[in-house]
Amino acid sequence: MNKIIGTIISGSLSEGLVMRINSETPLEVIKTGKFVSIAGKEYVYFSMITDLTLQVSNQEILNYPPTEKETLLLSILQKKFMYATAELRPMVMLNKKNEVGPVKTIPSHFATVHEARKQDVDLIFGNENDESKRYFNIGNPLDMDTAVCINLERLAERSTGIFGKTGTGKTFLTRLVLAGMIHSKKSVNLVFDMHSEYGLQARKEGPGPSFVKGLKTLFPSRVSIFSLDPESTRRRGGSPDVEIILTYQDVRVEDILSLQQELNLHSTALEAAYLIAARYKHNWLQVLLEQEDIKEFANSIGAHPESIAALYRKLKRIERFPFFVKSSAGTARRDDSVIDQMMEYLDKEINVCIEFGNYTSTFCYLLISNIITRRIHSEYIAKTEKFLGSQKKEDEPTKLMITIEEAHKFLNPAAARQTIFGTIAREMRKYYVSLLVVDQRPSGIDPEIISQLGTKLVAQLSDEKDIQAVLMGINGAHTLRSVLASLDTKKQALIMGHAVTMPVVVQTREYGEDFYRAMTNISVQHVDSLIKELF
Repeated sequence: MNKIIGTIISGSLSEGLVMRINSETPLEVIKTGKFVSIAGKEYVYFSMITDLTLQVSNQEILNYPPTEKETLLLSILQKKFMYATAELRPMVMLNKKNEVGPVKTIPSHFATVHEARKQDVDLIFGNENDESKRYFNIGNPLDMDTAVCINLERLAERSTGIFGKTGTGKTFLTRLVLAGMIHSKKSVNLVFDMHSEYGLQARKEGPGPSFVKGLKTLFPSRVSIFSLDPESTRRRGGSPDVEIILTYQDVRVEDILSLQQELNLHSTALEAAYLIAARYKHNWLQVLLEQEDIKEFANSIGAHPESIAALYRKLKRIERFPFFVKSSAGTARRDDSVIDQMMEYLDKEINVCIEFGNYTSTFCYLLISNIITRRIHSEYIAKTEKFLGSQKKEDEPTKLMITIEEAHKFLNPAAARQTIFGTIAREMRKYYVSLLVVDQRPSGIDPEIISQLGTKLVAQLSDEKDIQAVLMGINGAHTLRSVLASLDTKKQALIMGHAVTMPVVVQTREYGEDFYRAMTNISVQHVDSLIKELF
């Protein structure tokens, strides 16, 4: 075993264990979130430090604290009468056969606590060099120079959340996860890139190069750019694979539901929209926006004129978007061709990044994301039903992960029960589709949805409601609060849930030249084998 940092002096299975820190161990190297192991007689318990406390054996000592000059007295007190304890939360235990399982018992008094080793981390979290390619290095444990891996196969099985307040590195963490998924081919990805930060190069804060590579730059043959603003894409040095054109017939009343709060629409306005759709079907929006006499139109469909007028005013903004066209003989199928193209790319396991360019309003982002996701989800339902009927491997759909930012706009309690994103989040991959939700306000997401997220990667949060929200559905959540509160403002995250064996705090992996090489490198052995085949 490696260095002993303390011994167990008390605790319980439900509340965790208390370690007395050795007097030889400098207190300030022990940090909340640190990964340690406890050596029991039958098991090794892998644990996280969740809190630190200063203790004295006699309270009278505190009444007469030694001065700085009384070094001898201070030394004696530190060795005999003053000490520190750490609260530990055992997460998993390992038996003598190196089998990992949940914690169902506790070690005895005075069991030794050790700093974790690289072998321990590899054993618990897996190794990126595994032939299955299911493990992906996401960062290092605190004060350790070894890799913590997430299981990408398990990550793709359920929806995932990446949370943190503004400026904590959510975008870089999201880009890391997406790059890992693309590299491993564990799922195909559809990214709604609100601020054009994932596809092409993006700005970087801090020292070093000012820009970082995008997913299209890293994986040119496996990522395609669909752009709502082609000129913006070209100005940034790229070229869109497809320019998105949609028609008014693409918009359903259901797509407007998630816009109710953004547009400040009363429920009676939505009821009016349903009345229009009942009569004019898919042409409802175009018919509404072409009206000149709102009062007469409202009377003709039996709706309140003020509700129709409000709906008309709010949705008139759509006419300002050049990527929306009115249906005519020459353009009636252009919208279908764009989304059909998108499905063709996804079917070929080519990841799609939808850039919004200068159209970054929440109204535009919500509307476009709903339209495309609703259509693609319906395609996946048909594909899944076909597979269930034939049970042929070639008919099985490729797993799809949809990335959305500002997730609380899509998944707030009002919208989550009615929109396509709420449906997907609740389905638990029933139709091979899951979400990667990115947000700085997790408390704004429906509690039912956030509790069903399989894996959560959480950077620093300061609002108590947000902390409470991300810990919802997590076993032993109360012990992780102090860990979340102690995260650095950048490049640190608490990872917990389905894709990791136990919760762990990591210093996130650098997204730079070393990472680029790892994502695009061909091994020397593979090159040698190709040369032998050719010659």
